[in-house]
Amino acid sequence: MSDEYPEEAGLTVRPPATHAAGLKAVRVSLRRALAQMGPAKSAKNLLSLNQVDGFDCMSCAWPDPLEGRHTAEFCENGAKAVSWEGQRDTVGPDFFARHSISELAGRSGYWLESQGRLAHPMVRRDGADHYEPISWADAFALVGEHLRALESQDEALFYTSGRASNEAAFVYQLFARAFGTNNLPDCSNMCHESTSVGLARTIGVGKGTVTLQDLHEADLIVISGQNPGTNHPRMLSALEKAKRNGAKILAVNPLREAGLLKFNNPQTPRGLTIGTGLADRYLRIRSNGDLALWRGVARLLLEAEDANPGTIVDREFVRQSTTGWEAWEKHVRGVDWDEVVAATGLAREEIEAAAAMMAESQRTVHCWAMGITQHRNAVATVGEIVNVALMRGMIGKPGAGLCPVRGHSNVQGDRTMGIWEKPPESFLDALGAEFGFEPPREHGHDAADAVRALRDGRAKVFVGLGGNFAEAMSDTAVTEAALRSAALTVQISTKLNRSHLAAGKDALILPALGRTEQDHTGGIVQRVTVEDSMSVVHASRGRAKPAAPLLRSEVAIVCGMAYAALGDRYGIPWPEFAADYARIRERIGRVVPGCEGYEEKISRHAAFTLPHPPRDTRTFPTPEGKAVFTVSPLEVLTVPEGRLILQTLRSHDQFNTTVYGLDDRYRGIRSGRRVVFVNEADLRELGLRDGDHVDLVSEWPDGERRAPRFRLVAYDTPKGCAAAYYPETNPLVPLDSQALESGTPTSKSVVVRLEPVRPVE
Repeated sequence: MSDEYPEEAGLTVRPPATHAAGLKAVRVSLRRALAQMGPAKSAKNLLSLNQVDGFDCMSCAWPDPLEGRHTAEFCENGAKAVSWEGQRDTVGPDFFARHSISELAGRSGYWLESQGRLAHPMVRRDGADHYEPISWADAFALVGEHLRALESQDEALFYTSGRASNEAAFVYQLFARAFGTNNLPDCSNMCHESTSVGLARTIGVGKGTVTLQDLHEADLIVISGQNPGTNHPRMLSALEKAKRNGAKILAVNPLREAGLLKFNNPQTPRGLTIGTGLADRYLRIRSNGDLALWRGVARLLLEAEDANPGTIVDREFVRQSTTGWEAWEKHVRGVDWDEVVAATGLAREEIEAAAAMMAESQRTVHCWAMGITQHRNAVATVGEIVNVALMRGMIGKPGAGLCPVRGHSNVQGDRTMGIWEKPPESFLDALGAEFGFEPPREHGHDAADAVRALRDGRAKVFVGLGGNFAEAMSDTAVTEAALRSAALTVQISTKLNRSHLAAGKDALILPALGRTEQDHTGGIVQRVTVEDSMSVVHASRGRAKPAAPLLRSEVAIVCGMAYAALGDRYGIPWPEFAADYARIRERIGRVVPGCEGYEEKISRHAAFTLPHPPRDTRTFPTPEGKAVFTVSPLEVLTVPEGRLILQTLRSHDQFNTTVYGLDDRYRGIRSGRRVVFVNEADLRELGLRDGDHVDLVSEWPDGERRAPRFRLVAYDTPKGCAAAYYPETNPLVPLDSQALESGTPTSKSVVVRLEPVRPVE
């Protein structure tokens, strides 16, 4: 494309795919595995992936079947994640001696991570442009020195990626709170925080209410703002089984995605021949139109109840188990259909057909992901989805419920373990009683506030337990500058990424064992635990030889930092925790609600399901003691003439900020990522053509933000809407453009203009 983006030079565009998976997925998985891990390691890792005695996938949080697992219990993206982590190349002191930070800053995130596994603790000293090797003991001492030098404990930030195990997360939050702060931002702040806030308010628990069996037994599965074929591919097997059992699927998504159209299951004869059609009805909704859609559906359901009393509204459930019905019903009956049609971009007839599917279903599961949660009105939209489920009595019954699909393998478990800047008082009480200290009570910083604190000089130390904060967060330039202003940044990582280049004055890279690798910390075989999207906790134990001799587990690294900073303060046995994770699980069992007998359950059964009152007993631990119907104003996103609504999304060759390759075969993109999908009619009206190059420009009160040089791709997306990949588009979203109440970045509704750029000669 240009000298500035050499990886894009071979970019080509083909027609999008009409189905997901198939033999192509098998070929891609095996080719990647063999190239990066070799035959023996590929066999060992892939055959252990998602098995009872193996390790949990580090990709999405889709649950494992409790019975009847396949020998190959993984998807294409899971195989890519394992291959990426299992790469044989390593990045050590010689690499950093050859490459300065300034030089590496000019490389893409894809190139950086492609170099191999981090193999040695590294330090960048104040004023230096190279990382140099450091011993573990000296690295821990440097962390302790910086933390003890802070004027306030709240000048420290402890960020967590959703890949960290329950054991690592528990000791990490214990470290932060024993140090004296609740500054525990995490990746949930960027994705499903709107879900957590919306569900906690309405049903009293910030987690979904379904089991895998509920999907199999559903009459109707609604999939809103989610692309399972790319982001949660193993979900396709559950959808296939549900379809076999007679379920219908209603898809609500701006782009027509292969993974919502058809699933060619490579493990079945049918999948290898004709496949399974998925969406029975596909609503290609305008971006940010979901609140209006569900408001309109609710009105139609009320009208259907009026016509045939007792057939639609579960009056007994509403009367006994909910509050707020009257106010909500009155509000919904006043819906303005012109507003609904304008906000959704759908014909009223399409919405009526969707409402008819809802009315006919006796068992409905609502699934959603970041296409719902990353808007200004996201919490209200989650609330409206819940409202529709409540009116039909679709919570706490077989085959029905709420299913927010988490995007990272243990993001839900980390929150259960206490990774939260706003912990409940009951959790802090239990933590303090168990460890003999008074935890801090003042709420801490979430991810956006963490950036603001660094930017404004109110935070001096940033510790990242996994992830790639610099590229995951919105407003990339502001985020990177904030990290560089820190006195110390600490990144606990498996691969090189851009967060290592947005280095504080002092900066540490601490290389960690991966999920796939054997953990013999303390001289014994260790295992960890994780929690999936459906509240099932299960064990995970890597089988591969570690990529390098000096790697340490996340638990050992956290405990080493904590001991260097705190010593034996409060008598917390950090060395004992590092030597035997069972000791951590025993403490989890005495602190975390629902985890009583944690170590015993994991030792005996390898998995157990956490209690969930709405799901288990139709009881709702809200302040009202009942499920709550919520009323929210309907705000239609207005777009100035000549502008489009941009949603940011993943490619099929990507997991979060990790880019495995430069192809997105489901959308027809090969050898490139700097593309923007635009409706062909919009291109004509703007005087542009497929193949032209544009800068994406977002306009805000504090000025413009620009993402340069994207190739236009004419695509089947709703008129007025566009889409492009993140993290390349994260610079377009200001730090302060957040969902109300949850603070999630508004990455699915960014108003942009397309500014043509001249072709490169």
